[in-house]
Amino acid sequence: MNSSKDILIIGGGIIGLSLAVELKLRGASVAVLTADSKQPTARAAAGMLAPQAERIPPSPMLDLCLQSRALYPAWVEQLENITGLKTGYWRSGILAPVCQNEPQEKPLLSTLNSQWLDRDTVRQHQFGLGQEVIGGWWYPDDAQVDNRALFRTLQAATKELQIEIIQGNAGEIIRQGNRVVGIETTAGKFQADRYVLAAGPWSEKLLDISVFPRKGQMLSVCVPEDCGVIQPLQTVLFGTGIYIVPRQDGRIIIGATSENVDFTPGNTPAGMQSLLAGAIKLYPELQNYPILEFWWGFRPATPDEWPILGASAWENLTWATGHYRNGILLAPVTAKLLADLMGNQNSDPLLAAFHYSRFGASALT
Repeated sequence: MNSSKDILIIGGGIIGLSLAVELKLRGASVAVLTADSKQPTARAAAGMLAPQAERIPPSPMLDLCLQSRALYPAWVEQLENITGLKTGYWRSGILAPVCQNEPQEKPLLSTLNSQWLDRDTVRQHQFGLGQEVIGGWWYPDDAQVDNRALFRTLQAATKELQIEIIQGNAGEIIRQGNRVVGIETTAGKFQADRYVLAAGPWSEKLLDISVFPRKGQMLSVCVPEDCGVIQPLQTVLFGTGIYIVPRQDGRIIIGATSENVDFTPGNTPAGMQSLLAGAIKLYPELQNYPILEFWWGFRPATPDEWPILGASAWENLTWATGHYRNGILLAPVTAKLLADLMGNQNSDPLLAAFHYSRFGASALT
């Protein structure tokens, strides 16, 4: 039996590592159980920090996302200072083009910074948009981070801070009464005073919780060397069912499908065709760019597409799962609010909206 940590985090993705770093910086003794250092969930993302472009309606979810977006600059600076690595944070803004025959809906919250750009203005803002684009909404406060670079930086931060990483697959979570008393893994049996379940789409395999996988396919292209500039696309393009995310090194990420196919792996011709058709419609020059890579991953979805955060039915287990499309965006605020909750029992009122009990009796057995 392995023992002695204050807190064992089950899940070594962006959420689990972010919380581990935050807890360690606050003085806790932390270990992280991770099944796969490649983290397919972290890969199934483009790193958009886009609560406005995503058109999240006024709600606790929007409040959570806006709070996390505001935390991002200082959070990544702290991680970069700890590790000496870059996360690729870029306040590029996000442009949501509107094409012919699409509704020209106004932003849901007029108090947030946004601007409508007409056909001519939107082309001055970003050269090379498709002929069907009749305008677009500009969200200057939305941003992006390179999700893979962020994950590498978080991994490096756990090493710098000497956080124990346990490589192994989680098996049974052992419970007695209203407490968790241990976890069986392929690396042995582990105990801690407190536990966090941050296993993303695999959470439901460990405890009865309303989280399920939603597959996302993606691809990347690169700007040709003879283009004359490293990156002609200077903002994220967020269209209907498609997004195009430029990186400052010349890569361009295109995503993403959203498929209810359980854990079925692999890219499909239909998935790639839909992404390429949607991207080329918005930014036709992409059809000439070399393809770099195809990949896929599984997002942790819930019935209402909000995460499950905070207290569980067991007094020493905390939920940090179900972030669906917003795991990258919500990493800093999840780490902060849950560290506050676990460190000094300070429960932010915002957490009440993300309590597991909203799905009924789930997670009670």
